[in-house]
Amino acid sequence: MSHLIAPSLLSANFLNLEKDILMLNQSEADWFHLDVMDGVFVPNISFGFGIIEKIRKATSKTLDVHLMIVEPERYIERFKKAGADIISIHIEACRNPVETLRAIRSLNAKAGIVINPGTPVSMLSEVIAEADMVLIMSVNPGFGGQSFIPGTMGKIAELRYLIKSRGLNVLTEVDGGIDLQNAPDIIHAGVDILVAGNTIFASPDPAQTIQQLKNIC
Repeated sequence: MSHLIAPSLLSANFLNLEKDILMLNQSEADWFHLDVMDGVFVPNISFGFGIIEKIRKATSKTLDVHLMIVEPERYIERFKKAGADIISIHIEACRNPVETLRAIRSLNAKAGIVINPGTPVSMLSEVIAEADMVLIMSVNPGFGGQSFIPGTMGKIAELRYLIKSRGLNVLTEVDGGIDLQNAPDIIHAGVDILVAGNTIFASPDPAQTIQQLKNIC
């Protein structure tokens, strides 16, 4: 499949969120990427169920909910009810990732597993078969506007090899520091979904920037 673009609403204008959602609806964006932060697993707090419910009513596009929270298994049913299509959990924050991924799937949502920059791809070995998607963080989670960590490229290659060697049908997603300069190399490395926040929402023409990211061959 061609790659997908998932703008991160963490970088949107929350004083005029409806305007940014309308822009995304009319753009070539494929998914909405929603970063949920608890101030415990990461040093920041973002938004929760209420905002996601409102976004769900405002778009028919896929809601890709990224849980940067401890004990995510406690909340997956509520996030599904709020409107999540995809629920991704951090392997570092979950007591039983395999059971949690299975529980997400049992709710008829897609299940994603996430690894931080300091977590090796090998940590996915025992859980990847239960996932629909793997998200590699290319910045340290918690804040937008950070620079892409170059070592992520090696992790992408490792992940692609792991997926291929197991004969799995698992999507790959990368989040953090993606811009128009490094996006071509990331796509050519075999990534299926690009998450971009500041690059899109700080652009003079966000819809055009989305189109440029989408058109990368």
